[in-house]
This record gives sequence, C-alpha cells and structure tokens, in this order.
Amino acid sequence: MSITINLYYIGRDGQAQQFVQAMEESGIADAIRQEPGNERYEYFQPLDRPDTVLLIDQWSDQQALDAHHASAMMEQLAQLRERFDLHMQVQRFTELPDETADAQFIRS
Repeated sequence: MSITINLYYIGRDGQAQQFVQAMEESGIADAIRQEPGNERYEYFQPLDRPDTVLLIDQWSDQQALDAHHASAMMEQLAQLRERFDLHMQVQRFTELPDETADAQFIRS
C-alpha cells in the first residue's frame, strides 16, 4: 500500500522556489528519488499560491518512509528549510488496494 504525502512549503519573496532550486542543484532531491521505496518526489506550484510549492512525496510503504526519515539527507533537507525560513502544511494519504473502484470516473 503506497503512502503519499503532500508537503506544502510556504515562504515569502520566492523563498519556496529558491528552496526547490537548492534541493535540485545540490542533488538532495535526486538522491531521495533513488532511495529504496521512493515512488515519486515531484514539485509543483499551486496557481493561486505564488509563495507556496507543493511536493508530492510517495513511498511504497511505511518502512521505506521510516528509512528515509532516518537518513542523513533529512538533516540536509531540514537545514535548507531553515535557511529559506519555510513553514509547512502536510497531508498524508494511503492508496486503496482496488484502484479500479473509480475507473468509471476517469477519462484516459
């Protein structure tokens, strides 16, 4: 059962976007994408919230997520969040085992 976490990084004066740039340029984001159990690590910008960046962070299971949280990269990530003075809002979702339940509502 996959776990998806939506992290909203909220800053001022472009700080959230600068954080994402630092994550990508430093290689931290790519390293996280390579961790066992990582299924998605992708940034987006909400159109109605210019000082916010959304990270969709998906893991295969809780064990993979726990290993990620225990990794050395988390300290680097925390330092960058502090450097750019970001605040966060978090949503957590678990994937339903039967993905066909909503198939009639999805246009491919």
